[in-house]
Amino acid sequence: MTGTKALRGTIAAVCAAALLAGCGDRLRGGFGEDAPIESFSAQQIYERAEFELANDRNESAAEYFAEVERLYPYSEWAPRALVMQAFAWHEEGNYEEARAAAQRYLDVYPATEDAPYAQYLLALSYYDQIEDVGRDQGLTFQALQALREVIERYPESEYARSAILKFELAFDHLAGKEMEVGRYYLKRGHYAAAANRFRVVVEDFQTTTHTPEALHRLVEAYLSLGLTEEAQTAGAILGYNYQGSDWYEDSYALLTGEGLEPEARGDNWLAAIYRQVIRGEWL
Repeated sequence: MTGTKALRGTIAAVCAAALLAGCGDRLRGGFGEDAPIESFSAQQIYERAEFELANDRNESAAEYFAEVERLYPYSEWAPRALVMQAFAWHEEGNYEEARAAAQRYLDVYPATEDAPYAQYLLALSYYDQIEDVGRDQGLTFQALQALREVIERYPESEYARSAILKFELAFDHLAGKEMEVGRYYLKRGHYAAAANRFRVVVEDFQTTTHTPEALHRLVEAYLSLGLTEEAQTAGAILGYNYQGSDWYEDSYALLTGEGLEPEARGDNWLAAIYRQVIRGEWL
């Protein structure tokens, strides 16, 4: 959103430089109780919103930006005000309002230069709540979907790289939640339920940082279930990809302690992964 950023910077700089000459008093006095907001131009209301934003009054700024959109929907200031409304609500931490404004911008102005930023703000409205959702991962999935939109629809935008990094972190977060539940089951002796969680990580989140531990936990769970072929195969995949890790050393110790070796055995789901990924046998 190069244009909007530049405009924000220019207005903020002008107001900051003019404060000693009464810019701040003019804005505050001009929007007093005796002056209905309808009596001001789109630009004047927009500048007031910028003034509020520059002074960390984000909610007030968002409301002024909304007034620009309401009173002057067909002006050149309306699309700028709408995307800035989304930004102000996001700064305020009101993610639902930020998301609504960003989505409205995308619906009305899908082909403008600020569309990538609106999509990015939409993604952030989900992403910035990930740590607050506990075991409910609905917002994480929505963040991934919205971030993917930024990456795929606007790959050349200045927001694509940041979206990729956040996508990877959100993806890792989902895998971490699966690991958390799997460890819970494992500690309580629910080995089959634990194995199912770790299997999800290996199959669906194999590019995350949790894969080595997931493979090791599969060795633990399958040995506890007496499924030695699955345990050996998990150990073989772990050894092939992460031989220098502590997880492999622990798995190797577990297997050899049972008189077993980490090697692909049987015709199970892990053996299929071993054949496909390590031996290149896709058929």
